[in-house]
Amino acid sequence: MRPSVSESAEELVPGDVIVVTIKRLGINGEGVGYYRRKAVFIDGALTDEVVKAEVTGQQPKFIKAQLLEVEKRSPYRIEPPCPVFGICGGCQIQHMSYEGQLQAKTDIVREAFHRYAGLQDVKLKPILGMEHPWDYRNKAQLQVKRRGNEVIAGLYQAESHEIVDITGCPIQNSKVNEAVEKVKAVLQELNIPFYKDNGSKDGVRTIVVRHGFQSGEVQVTLVTAGSRLPRQEELVSMLRLSIPGISGVAMNINPKKTSLIFGDRTIKLWGADTLQESLGDLEFSLSPRAFFQLNPQQTVKLYESVRAAAGLTGKETVIDAYCGTGTIGLWLAPYAKEVRGIEVIPEAIEDAKQNAARNQRDNVSFHTGEAEVLLPRWVKVGLSPDVIVADPPRTGLDPRFLDTVLRTRPKKFIYVSCNPATLAKDCKVLLDGGYSLEWVQPVDMFPQTSHVECTVLLKWKGQD
Repeated sequence: MRPSVSESAEELVPGDVIVVTIKRLGINGEGVGYYRRKAVFIDGALTDEVVKAEVTGQQPKFIKAQLLEVEKRSPYRIEPPCPVFGICGGCQIQHMSYEGQLQAKTDIVREAFHRYAGLQDVKLKPILGMEHPWDYRNKAQLQVKRRGNEVIAGLYQAESHEIVDITGCPIQNSKVNEAVEKVKAVLQELNIPFYKDNGSKDGVRTIVVRHGFQSGEVQVTLVTAGSRLPRQEELVSMLRLSIPGISGVAMNINPKKTSLIFGDRTIKLWGADTLQESLGDLEFSLSPRAFFQLNPQQTVKLYESVRAAAGLTGKETVIDAYCGTGTIGLWLAPYAKEVRGIEVIPEAIEDAKQNAARNQRDNVSFHTGEAEVLLPRWVKVGLSPDVIVADPPRTGLDPRFLDTVLRTRPKKFIYVSCNPATLAKDCKVLLDGGYSLEWVQPVDMFPQTSHVECTVLLKWKGQD
């Protein structure tokens, strides 16, 4: 390590020590400052701090550096309560007070619209945070291994095959944590084999636990490399005895070398096939592989912001593009004339149809396909959507879909996004094409992390 005496950012080499003033947080929670006008990314640094950092790498447009010392401290900096913060990678900003987190996420959204949409003064509503920003995750998917005589369950450390034990994780609901501990104890007591234990190609790979906040039910799924576990009946019996509220035990088989958690085949070992859960007045039956929002309390706030944006009177036709298992469409259905959901994943559409039937939403239909293909086809035969809602993956909207929206010209376009950068880029296309941005509503779906969700209302110009 040597202090930098370089006049140019380009001359910096790994090991150089630089002093940087942090201007903002980046989209991944890293501190962003500038050295000789070149951006510097420093994990763990906070806005308005002056820090000393060691250069770890150079890229054409930015420098990566490791935090060494905080010379001027942010008033929002706190001691993170979790012992593995900064190691497990699940949280990025636990070292920041919650007030500071909400401010930082608001700034991330504002900066994205300034940078990618050219908007100096975007109409941002106050971010919707949580009263208690802990214990909110209703599901855990944890890798397992043996370390000596102990069973470890956790997440892979960044850029490593090392599992970090996240026992008692403070952002997971306590019922989830308790169930994980019980599962670990039973696996240990029965000496159930683990995948790659002593070279084994069989055995348990992952523990998946889901807790129904409304129903109180607990669903346990063991992801295994093979189709049979020794002492299966004892395993099920002990899990039933030790986990309060357990409603079902399943085994999912995933023999492939892949980063995907689940395989294609799930076997019920005991109990119900599905876990019961509700959002507002909607009820859901969730199979082990079914998608469901991880923070139900904030999901209600998010969906209510979509409903506010839609401003439905009961006369409107709504398209729910990228509809997944249909939750947003089902949420809006009581207030619309008709809702049509579109999704490319056939299994998600099957779930959506079952959800619609279960909740007696008979003005909703769900269709497998691409929105940019189905929507023009429907318009051609006379459909005229009043509102289009889109909730795409982090990569944003397909350019063909944006083009379809601009040709279809619904009065309102509502964009639900988990990535402010792609959101702002896509909004720029819509703004250039004749839409006006009415407002942006940030929602803190994942406290202690750098993620921020947004609902955006765009109106076709000329509409009241």
